[in-house]
Amino acid sequence: MTDAPAPDVPDTRRRDIPLAVISVGMATVVWWPAFTLGAWGDLFFDQVLTLWAASTAAFVFVLFERRPMGRRLLRALLLLLPSTWLVFSFVDLDTTDLFAFVATAFALLVVLIASPLTVWVLARIMWPDFSENSTARQRWLIVGVVLGIGIASFVLGLNQAHFLTCEEFAISGNSEPPGCVHESE
Repeated sequence: MTDAPAPDVPDTRRRDIPLAVISVGMATVVWWPAFTLGAWGDLFFDQVLTLWAASTAAFVFVLFERRPMGRRLLRALLLLLPSTWLVFSFVDLDTTDLFAFVATAFALLVVLIASPLTVWVLARIMWPDFSENSTARQRWLIVGVVLGIGIASFVLGLNQAHFLTCEEFAISGNSEPPGCVHESE
């Protein structure tokens, strides 16, 4: 019995692998902040500071990228959103209700825009030819998958009492979110 040579992986499949990795990576970054926003109605400091660290590193890379400044400028400014949020966090939010609302809305905007953008920029750093090897349809598919995971995670967080218990939150090292159900109930 002779071993037949393994067929070559089609070139299109080889190009799909980075797309899958980017999609999974972005979904992994988005799910926990979306869930905590649904379950606790808040984003935890470690999530926002992790995002700040990653986006700041990506910002520095974008500044020194060997591309025309015009194409880099918008990405660089968007990657500064978490740093802007951090600076605004030193402002006394208790001065007015309107200011507190604007600051909270801005923090949510930071997470919604900067999280996927940071992962996207990091993916482009790891795979510089990503945009040349993917179609607009494939990139929109990634956006759709990540958005779908984010929305589903938020809804799961809102409905955590239906499938998680307070004890599961406690044993994982998290605080009990409002409305969680104890095992004995």
